[in-house]
Amino acid sequence: MPRVSAAFFAIGVIYLLLGMSWGMHMGASEDFSMMPAHAHLNLLGWVTMAIYGTFYALTQATLSPKLAWTNFALAAGGVAVMIPSLALYLGNHDAKYIPGLVAGEILAVLSLLVFGVSVYRELMRPRPA
Repeated sequence: MPRVSAAFFAIGVIYLLLGMSWGMHMGASEDFSMMPAHAHLNLLGWVTMAIYGTFYALTQATLSPKLAWTNFALAAGGVAVMIPSLALYLGNHDAKYIPGLVAGEILAVLSLLVFGVSVYRELMRPRPA
């Protein structure tokens, strides 16, 4: 497995552990006001990271390390910026947290675009007859 794939899974495990802990706390306190942030953390932090990591593991012979690591940096950073900003916004409904939320969203979308380039590079690469 390429190191970048392991990095995606490593950060994904951290984000999933945080998401599970947060979910347990919400359940115990019966306060589900943070459910949107919790769901985003689990989906972007675990599911998306696992998909990215799996793709790069499956295409290790032809992947572009530069693209893959750029994808990793943008994806990990997007979650790290977006989720706390979303939680702060949900907790306070204060517009001062929106710039952080938007910055995290932009990083996440840029990450997906870089991943898309990697996917289409793999789709279009010449294959032996």
